Amino acid sequence: MNNYKLLPALISILQTKNLTESAKILHVTQSAMSKTLSQIREAFHDKILIRDGNQFVLTERGEELKRQLPGLIQSLDSLYLPKTFDYGGCQRQFVFASSDYVAHFILPSICRKMASGAAGASVDYQLWQKSWLRALAQMPIDVITTITDNVPDNLYGRKMAEDIPVMVMGADHPLANKQPTLADYIAAQHIVISGGGEKNTPVDDALQTIHQQRTRFATVPLFLSAIELLLKSDSILTLPLHIAANFSLRHPLCLKPLPIAVKPYHYYILWHAKHQQDPEHRWFRELCYAISKDHLDSTIEYGMNLIQVNQSLI
Repeated sequence: MNNYKLLPALISILQTKNLTESAKILHVTQSAMSKTLSQIREAFHDKILIRDGNQFVLTERGEELKRQLPGLIQSLDSLYLPKTFDYGGCQRQFVFASSDYVAHFILPSICRKMASGAAGASVDYQLWQKSWLRALAQMPIDVITTITDNVPDNLYGRKMAEDIPVMVMGADHPLANKQPTLADYIAAQHIVISGGGEKNTPVDDALQTIHQQRTRFATVPLFLSAIELLLKSDSILTLPLHIAANFSLRHPLCLKPLPIAVKPYHYYILWHAKHQQDPEHRWFRELCYAISKDHLDSTIEYGMNLIQVNQSLI
């Protein structure tokens, strides 16, 4: 096996052509330097440095090494430098997982921003499953956005916002012109969305504490299909406020506060610790964070104002 520990002494000898001076530079004795030169000669099968009268000169092999080593050492040193990110040259495909709502309303803005800064980068979007949270280390996923109360070990993340669950119904629903009671809520026909994060658990937990449960009219995997079904039936949805508010801009919907106390939703952007120091990953997650948080903040504010207006009309 090659002895790479000889390289600092070899570089010094090639530069100084003097054992005494090299010994001083490396803070070793001259006898130790002579012994190291013998090891260098044996390793490279060449004298490297030979006496010529009152001075030392390099052999042909020595001159060749003197030309080659600086570039090689610089390449080795670069391995220890922090990795930098060339935005314009990035060709990486980032894997982003979240709900179909995020795919529909947030992902396009992320992709537009990516195209303006790193046109060669791309996104593989996957629908997030809450069961994946504790298996993220084994999954080829760069970033997720989800609802969670507990961030598992070895995951990094940032909390983006929190909001509350609300009742959503069509504008002509029988409950639209009143403040629904708990009995109204329990008796209603509920559409439940199975995809995404833990948006159903807080509601079901709150009902369970009073020994009640919702009547499920339909369970669907996607937000968009749930809204279409809602508009064609007298069912209701329980949605995070910001999602309900955003859909109300596009459809004739009515938003109502829940008639039961439910803990708020906490929205996080998360990634595994293995990506923490990667500058390309840092750029992508910061991009996702900024756009997602801006969407959350604006739609939550709009939703709070909308509920206040609806309440004043009752």
